[in-house]
Amino acid sequence: MNKPTDHSITALRERHGPRYRWLLLLSVMVGTMASVMSSTIVNVAIPDMSHHFALGQERAQWATSGFMAAMTVSMLTTPWLLARYGYRHTYTACMWLLMAGGIAGGFAQHFPLVLAARVAEGLAAGVVQPIPAIIILRAFESNEQGRASGIFGMGVVLAPALGPSIGGLLVDAFGWRSIFFMVVPFCLASLWMARRFVPTSAPGGAAANPQGAALDWRGLLLASGGSLCLLNGLVELKGGTPLTAGGLLLAAALALVGFVALQRRMLLARRHHPHQGVDPLMNLSLFRDRRFAMGSVVAFIYGIALFGSTYLLPVYMQLGLGLSPSFVGTILLPAGLVLAVTIAWVGRLSDRQPTHRLVSLGLLLLATSFALMPTISLTDRTVTVTMLVAWAILGRIGLGFILPSLNTGAMRGLDRAHIPQGASVINFLRMLGGAAGVSLCGIVLEWRLTAHGLQLVPGNTAPGHLAPFNETFFLLAAICALAVLAAWRVRDEHTH
Repeated sequence: MNKPTDHSITALRERHGPRYRWLLLLSVMVGTMASVMSSTIVNVAIPDMSHHFALGQERAQWATSGFMAAMTVSMLTTPWLLARYGYRHTYTACMWLLMAGGIAGGFAQHFPLVLAARVAEGLAAGVVQPIPAIIILRAFESNEQGRASGIFGMGVVLAPALGPSIGGLLVDAFGWRSIFFMVVPFCLASLWMARRFVPTSAPGGAAANPQGAALDWRGLLLASGGSLCLLNGLVELKGGTPLTAGGLLLAAALALVGFVALQRRMLLARRHHPHQGVDPLMNLSLFRDRRFAMGSVVAFIYGIALFGSTYLLPVYMQLGLGLSPSFVGTILLPAGLVLAVTIAWVGRLSDRQPTHRLVSLGLLLLATSFALMPTISLTDRTVTVTMLVAWAILGRIGLGFILPSLNTGAMRGLDRAHIPQGASVINFLRMLGGAAGVSLCGIVLEWRLTAHGLQLVPGNTAPGHLAPFNETFFLLAAICALAVLAAWRVRDEHTH
């Protein structure tokens, strides 16, 4: 008989019965909601924060870009941390770090401390985000994975959907510092649930091994350096010198080549000497599975479109259509709620329908919503708002088809031992695509404004002032349509 202190996955299953897998999923869902909320909600506070610290918009934006860069890179460490320290220790350490970052950011008297707090939050959020996909693929039967993804996705999507609206109210009532404290109750709830339901074991169910393989520090440094050079190079393309931008993008390309060469060498060494050396940070043999390789391409392109549009839509509505910031939040709220409902429904559907059909349909709906944005004109405000809400909802329905099915569908062909690596790689590529997408939309918008001889200022009603926005929306539509080609190949060999 197991003692109450036994928190292995077998003991917890016996203690809580068949419902245990859902309690485990709910436990990590609360923590993931906290990490997702911390990534999006600070955007609401940036104007007030920049005024408080007397910063320009560029420096204040570091609070977001620092978080994104830290989150993107730390995702690659999740499989190693889980194998070495197990689910519970890894997850609870991340929740403590996320909460500490929120409290430190809320009390910070100097902007560098705010920035350090955001980077700490980003590191925690990055490690946490691949964990639910690993749990869904390991703890649930294949005929339940879609439903589990749908329920999990619905909860996680409600955080960014409701976050900015709640954040706006908090900033108005209590100032920008209140935004940082929003993660604290979620972190406390997740820590309490983790003590009860998250096992101490590593992903395979075995005990964690603190004396296991060492972390691939060289790979991590190359991935971090390459990601930072890529993101800063894209920013320099927008507002810096061509020489600096070219140098940074070249450094990013060299880091990528070095990273791939290092990972290949380490993989070969590990094959010849299984019990020696260091596990590669990214197992390149995963890409031999066609479904996983194509799913990774879709994840990257989808990241570009999702995060790029998240940046572009508010700018378009405020500076293009002249709507107030609070009104923009209200307009996007119905689309967020529709997304949550769609994800729950498609999750159940994905247990019966092939992944490639659902993801392809989602990408086509997303592409259509971007392509329809240029039909909006400023002739009648009521018609403008109605069309805006309709196209935003159409796009979010598209996202609802992609989210629950892409991760599980792309990883279904992988060996169970490779699932943590697979989840980590797909999340990393999606976030890298997202960070690149924000910069890409900014660069293209800037380029088209210059080409049309226009300026991005509030209240601009010059003829054709929406043309640069419309052209950027067409670019996003084309990117999504391109991703359909890869999505159609995320299919079983026997599916026709």
